[in-house]
Amino acid sequence: MKVTKRGGGTPATSEQVAAAPKVALHEHLDGGVRPATVAEVADEIGHVLPADSVEGLARWFAESSSSGSLPRYLETFEHTVAVMQRPEDLARVARESVLDLAADGVVYAELRWAPEQHLERGLDLSGAVEAVQAGIDEGRAEASAQGREIVVGQLLTAMRHADRGQEIAELVVEYRDRGVAGFDIAGAEDGFPPILHLEAFEYLRRENAHFTIHAGEAFGLPSIWQAVQRCGTDRLGHGVRIVDDIDFDAPGGPRLGRLAAYVRDRRIPLEMCPSSNLQTDAVPGMTSVADHPIGPLADLGFRVTVNCDNRLMSDTSMGREMQLLADAFGYGVADLRWLTINAMKSAFLPFDQRLALIDDVIKPAYAAL
Repeated sequence: MKVTKRGGGTPATSEQVAAAPKVALHEHLDGGVRPATVAEVADEIGHVLPADSVEGLARWFAESSSSGSLPRYLETFEHTVAVMQRPEDLARVARESVLDLAADGVVYAELRWAPEQHLERGLDLSGAVEAVQAGIDEGRAEASAQGREIVVGQLLTAMRHADRGQEIAELVVEYRDRGVAGFDIAGAEDGFPPILHLEAFEYLRRENAHFTIHAGEAFGLPSIWQAVQRCGTDRLGHGVRIVDDIDFDAPGGPRLGRLAAYVRDRRIPLEMCPSSNLQTDAVPGMTSVADHPIGPLADLGFRVTVNCDNRLMSDTSMGREMQLLADAFGYGVADLRWLTINAMKSAFLPFDQRLALIDDVIKPAYAAL
């Protein structure tokens, strides 16, 4: 795999990356908690942490998440989820996430999280959703007061190993006019195919609701095929293993298989997360961001987007992910603009609102760069 079309020119500078507007489609709420918040809330509720200081805790999250194993990566969430059980803590984490994203230049974000994992201290599903929304609203108001406008929606996630997909899907429809943008399934991919939640996906389609599916991260083409062809997903969470259906050494240039061609030709967005994929060894043989499929897939015309996945676990930000791409592939301002508009086109937001953010916010800001 190699880059032949995009990049290769003058890479965007750190100042340009910092000033660029950003769109975050794949952002886990429980993966972006501030280490200080984890420490403070854990102390209040008596939850035992694996480190004694905020600095040590941040280091533990980063090191544990870099083991090369998705199951090990997912284990780190035990501690963030533990401190997100009370309504005030859910609201705090949501508020701080919005402020952190806005400070990074994000103008649109979707925060995904699994309400079913936050019921240990008396909350019900609706109460959890409302607590997160209260935090989002407060964060947006504070960011606006600081001169940073940001639009934020919730994505409600069902855990793929559990059996609450239909229940969470109904919650999405109930709250879709009150801050909820769509639905997702997440968790260990191998052994828990998307088809297990087919009833939920069929329900969402009947209700004209949006959904994305984690697929093609820790498992290969069958997961992507099910997500696309059986479940009808709007977007693919990660989707990096679509490269398994591309022959990059074919005579005359890369040859796409039937599934890869379908995903590209239908413009199904790929929510790509370079640092996270590197940590979990999502693509065998990948040793640096320069090996990530996002470059070749962009060259081949796929609708790729760049995301953080989990800012805490990957010790990253949208700005850092963009800078990594600029350094690895030579991406300049025009390339970052293309990625950002790709993401905004793919957002679970009404068309007129997407167009307004593209025309009135994103394009003018990139033009100024």
